[in-house]
Amino acid sequence: MESVLGLREPLSTLTSRKFREAYKRKDLVFSETLLATIRSQKGVPFQLRYCPALAKKPATTTTKTQKDSTEKEKQPKKPKFNPFANPASELLIAEILNKGEASHNLVLNKYPVIHNHFIISTKANKPQTAVLEEDDLIMTYACLRAWTEQQETATQTPRGRLFSFFNSGEHSGASQAHRHLQFLPVEDMASSDDEKNGFELLIDRMTASAHPTLPLYQDKSLPILHFATPLQPSLSAAELHSRYMLLLRAALASSRHPGRAFSNDDKAINIESNGSTVFSYNLAMTTERMAICPRRQEGTSIPGAGPDSFVAINGTILGGTLMVKDEGEWDVLTQRQEDDSSAILDGLLSSLGYPLVSWPASEEVSAAL
Repeated sequence: MESVLGLREPLSTLTSRKFREAYKRKDLVFSETLLATIRSQKGVPFQLRYCPALAKKPATTTTKTQKDSTEKEKQPKKPKFNPFANPASELLIAEILNKGEASHNLVLNKYPVIHNHFIISTKANKPQTAVLEEDDLIMTYACLRAWTEQQETATQTPRGRLFSFFNSGEHSGASQAHRHLQFLPVEDMASSDDEKNGFELLIDRMTASAHPTLPLYQDKSLPILHFATPLQPSLSAAELHSRYMLLLRAALASSRHPGRAFSNDDKAINIESNGSTVFSYNLAMTTERMAICPRRQEGTSIPGAGPDSFVAINGTILGGTLMVKDEGEWDVLTQRQEDDSSAILDGLLSSLGYPLVSWPASEEVSAAL
């Protein structure tokens, strides 16, 4: 897979070395987190991270006059900084060539909470809200495979697995408009011995059939709408993209019309309008699966955590990990009775997306009539 990416060294070697160098030189800002495991009411484990360093600073009372404020409003707003337009050399891992031309960059996340967090972004400034293209997906999958397939040598050991996620739309937790997908090494996600013993990617649990004929699967224990589809190394770029489109159509159809039957060739399912998808969603990938979670809300408050509580969730939800930045939120989720915290977790998950639905097999339909 390094050959597909055009890399001269194993991906994990390049990434870990670049991360160590950037960390040592303070070219990136790493924030420590506390870890705990909480469970849904049906026993689904979620890794909870607490990172107070990322909490927003409280707003301060302004002493400016009304005239000053008016003048400031008249000034043109500066465009939002785009870290992917011209990636800083100290964070750039590699350029990826596609048909002889650089199409994507591999870049370290400047503000990670997990070691070796990196990103694949398009060289051209393509929109995050548009449907992903074949090369976006095949390059992402190549990164996943390259990380896993690295062979043990006398000086290094395999890095294990990568988890990739993508945020699209206003309710997805996306923070940049320039198209990018993110990668987290699973071993770095579970960074303590206790967590390594108990941490499991949520996407790995999505093995229950959700459709009588199509390759759609779910974890029936989750209280939020989601679908997964299996991936094989032999899939072509077109076939990989077809699986992605299947997930998009299934997510849109089941969130908008949960009582209707779903067919992948239904022409009435229009997932795109004016160059953007018509709904917000999170996408996740491993070498084995691709999964989607349609979103109707970016975040929500935690009951009992105070009036300023707001927990925003992105595509890491499909990996089974959540993050809070406020001590009150952490305390509510980790120190209450297990039944209470489980109910709060279910409420949080339910508010972010849509009710879980699937399309039963014909014999299940007959039994229900």
